[in-house]
Amino acid sequence: MGSLAWQIALVASQVGPDPGGLPVSDTTVAVVGALVILVLLALSGFFSSSEIAMFALPPHRVDSLVADNLPNSETLKELKDDPHRLLVTILVGNNIVNIAMSSFATGLLTLYFSQSVAVFIATFGITSLVLLFGESAPKSYAVENTESWALRIAKPLKASEYLLLPLIVTFDYLTRQVNKITGGRAEIESTYVTREEIRDIIETGERAGVLEEDEREMLQRIFRFTNTIAKEVMTPRLDMEAVQKDATIEEAIEVCVRSGHTRLPVYDGSLDNILGIVHVSDLVRDHVYGANDDVTLEDLIEETLHVPESKNVDDLLAEMRETRLHMVIVIDEFGTTEGLVTMEDVTEEIVGEILQAGEEQPIEFVTDEEAVVKGEVNIDEVNEALDIDIPEGEEFETIAGFIFNRAGRLVEEGEVIEYDGLEIVVERVENTRIMKARIVRTEAYDELRSEEADEDE
Repeated sequence: MGSLAWQIALVASQVGPDPGGLPVSDTTVAVVGALVILVLLALSGFFSSSEIAMFALPPHRVDSLVADNLPNSETLKELKDDPHRLLVTILVGNNIVNIAMSSFATGLLTLYFSQSVAVFIATFGITSLVLLFGESAPKSYAVENTESWALRIAKPLKASEYLLLPLIVTFDYLTRQVNKITGGRAEIESTYVTREEIRDIIETGERAGVLEEDEREMLQRIFRFTNTIAKEVMTPRLDMEAVQKDATIEEAIEVCVRSGHTRLPVYDGSLDNILGIVHVSDLVRDHVYGANDDVTLEDLIEETLHVPESKNVDDLLAEMRETRLHMVIVIDEFGTTEGLVTMEDVTEEIVGEILQAGEEQPIEFVTDEEAVVKGEVNIDEVNEALDIDIPEGEEFETIAGFIFNRAGRLVEEGEVIEYDGLEIVVERVENTRIMKARIVRTEAYDELRSEEADEDE
């Protein structure tokens, strides 16, 4: 193409009058050639900005534009639905106009310079023009105006696809074949958006000041929510408040008042045989205002669900909403009662801890590197709060479970467990239960994490 343009310009400068008798001067050729170069430069900017606008626009935004019924949004979606074909269209168009621009420039410059000088000037001159007006400026504009520019260029880009169809089909096919041979993927976009990408966006949003820290924490808890099981959110059996079925209504009310709960499980013989739930409002109503003195506690029992400890909390929430239950019983694989889950427990997994009057914070910071943690707190929460990496095991999910697992025995108050630069001091033990532990992130821990990060790089 370069030699052809050069020959056309050379012949035009030598033939003198054209067949119709009108003279063709060097100035006319230069003006026409310059106009052609300007048109090609504009097309180069069009294709370059198209690449940025089209591939910087996420699929969910395209769907929103279509839902809003904006002009050209359907054409935009059609192009985005086949990203491989779209990329080939842009690259074919961009390369054609850039090569044509260089060729015409060389042909024009030969009117005034030798061929070698013309090639030199055209190479550096056109490269500079393309970099400035065909690449940098158009792409910068596309970055700042992604959506509006993508909508504006959608139809011209679709027209370019039809115009260059033979070339596009050929190179599209050849590119896919090369990808297969080299082991590459035939498709550019394989997923809509990944969970990891959303997590990264959330963290970036907090650093940029778009999200507050509590908003970021809530969004991250939502992601953990779908992978949480009933065992991780339940109130364990040892902390359950319950009443025998043959207890009096007065005794049940007393347990509710003492424990601060509005609902209580009712069992027959042992906690492994829970019959259902009673509500304090029902107890008070029948005890104070009831007309029938023969009503017993057993008459006020409402049925509840018994769910396995491995049940997904997301599914459990949907089931509790459907059955309108506020408390369910968690059992293990042998049918033994492990604990209970309330609607509040599930809600706290999203919104964070909901503290009652006089209730202590589950994690209390002493300094940025030191915190006192309740033994029942989940390891994920501690890791996020202190920015550490304590591992979970198959047999434990809490800090107390981790300490027992590391010690391999019952522990006493004041004992220190060390793990990868962390110091975990057992603060309070009741009977055999670890109630509180102090976690200290030492300098050795930070150095170790820094070394691991350097090795990963």
